[in-house]
Amino acid sequence: MSRRCELTGKKANNAFAVSHSHRRTKRLQQVNLQNKRIWWEGGKRWIRMRLSTKAIKTLEVKGLEAMAKEAGINLNHY
Repeated sequence: MSRRCELTGKKANNAFAVSHSHRRTKRLQQVNLQNKRIWWEGGKRWIRMRLSTKAIKTLEVKGLEAMAKEAGINLNHY
């Protein structure tokens, strides 16, 4: 399973770790992913998804079906 948000598609970002002497080495900034159980009203059941914390906040405002439609996800496969 890749480290990617299932609704927004967020993934790791390439960055530099900068030391005190300003030497830069490559590092990854990972996405804050959480396993989340969400109630799907249309299907009358729970769905388990791996979401970023930003997606969880947006989910509370927009709703599951609207975000899944934007992402092009069929919720019946979960």
